[in-house]
Amino acid sequence: MTKTQNSIILLFLIGSSVCFSQTKMPAFFSNDMILQQLDTVAIWGTDTPNAGVQIETSWGEKSNTTADASGNWATRVPTIAASFQKHTITVKGTNSITLENVLIGEIWFCSGQSNMEMAMKDTNKKPVNNAEEFIRTSMNSNIRLFNSEHNTSLSLENDVIGKWEEANPESVTKFSAVGYLFGKTLFEKLQIPIGIIEASWGGTSIECWLPQKNIQEFPEIKIPTSLYKDQEKEKKPKPTLLYNAMVYPFKNFSIKGFLWYQGEANRGNAGFYKKYMQTLISSWRDQWQQNALPFYFVQIAPFDYNVKYKSKTASFGANLVRESQIFAAQEIANTGVVVTTDVGKCNDIHPTEKYIVAKRLANWALANDYNNKDITYRSPEYKSINIKKSTAIIEFNFFGNKNENTKLDTKKELKDFVIAGEDKVFYPATVKINKDQTLTVYSDKVDKPVAVRYGFVDCLKGTLFSNSGLPISPFRTDDWKE
Repeated sequence: MTKTQNSIILLFLIGSSVCFSQTKMPAFFSNDMILQQLDTVAIWGTDTPNAGVQIETSWGEKSNTTADASGNWATRVPTIAASFQKHTITVKGTNSITLENVLIGEIWFCSGQSNMEMAMKDTNKKPVNNAEEFIRTSMNSNIRLFNSEHNTSLSLENDVIGKWEEANPESVTKFSAVGYLFGKTLFEKLQIPIGIIEASWGGTSIECWLPQKNIQEFPEIKIPTSLYKDQEKEKKPKPTLLYNAMVYPFKNFSIKGFLWYQGEANRGNAGFYKKYMQTLISSWRDQWQQNALPFYFVQIAPFDYNVKYKSKTASFGANLVRESQIFAAQEIANTGVVVTTDVGKCNDIHPTEKYIVAKRLANWALANDYNNKDITYRSPEYKSINIKKSTAIIEFNFFGNKNENTKLDTKKELKDFVIAGEDKVFYPATVKINKDQTLTVYSDKVDKPVAVRYGFVDCLKGTLFSNSGLPISPFRTDDWKE
């Protein structure tokens, strides 16, 4: 063997030693982090193969484990009830790491496209309503924010780019407005530490966030074999690439539940959206090994897509996405949908009223997951149609507090109702609210009605509400393709 060959081998061995010579952990195990309360949380990392690793916490829990032949190690540590006490976690392997300023509380994982990603102040969009006040009053060391940077990968990644930050004017300004305001609302009600993890990317379809093994169930989705040269410039990440790089790395990182705001990018293939939603929810729950983790999401807001896209297909697709979102929430346990017919803008796909959206998401969580039973959180939903001569009677399902959410708001003039006969031609309809909380819908141009639609258009200003102030989702009683 030549001297040069010996040198190369030596350098390789030294390099290999360096790769495994330090105890390392993913970016979300760091100073200022938050752990899920009253759980047995997973903690993991890498080290020298077969190295012993000891975990010791300031709340008295300890754990020992050993790195495997590839240098990977993982263990679990019980957590105590949430409090404002700051803790430390010491990890001793080949070297020692001490994580400081650690809180124990509640963690929510929020994801989606631009309306989730939209920051309190975004140079490319209008500021969120009341942004200045939210930012000015944002200093709170008990709300922790972790923003995962954009990244794509053809294979499953083990780490993300990001860091935990305490809520303050600087961190809140650049963080998801919906995510932060959700956390702020929870904190004000629960008075315990709240952590929000954001993993979102504007303009992305739901397919980007699905695991490859699940995408194989859908032959219409093309599994990627390469990356775009410039993902940021293209703004079109391919299916599964965001899951690989921005969701999978969190694996079993203990959380309380998920928030999801996405759907605009799926108008073109809206017929598949409900199945994709079902798959997304089940696959993410599988990843966290908890098949009932709460999953709350936002119905896409009203927007006049024809102004920008000049496409009738795209227009009808938006309606189908909203419909699919309602159906998904009705069919999947421990999920909920926030209706947004009152916060959209026909000329802006990024409505600035994010606090209402965040508060409605928080109310779902507070009612279902934190036992606040006095909160009205679920909009009434279309139940059935009954034809009586020349009129259609529409019945609704009501939810929540019987004293607050079992009636329709009679103060608003009801608009955006249309009615059709067997010829499938829709005409504007007259609507009356009955004492039994049903609607009577009719038109002098339709003698024998067959179908009724409410708000089944691109953009509307919702007029149908419960008397608790929650808007009712657009709906149709038919399943016609146009």
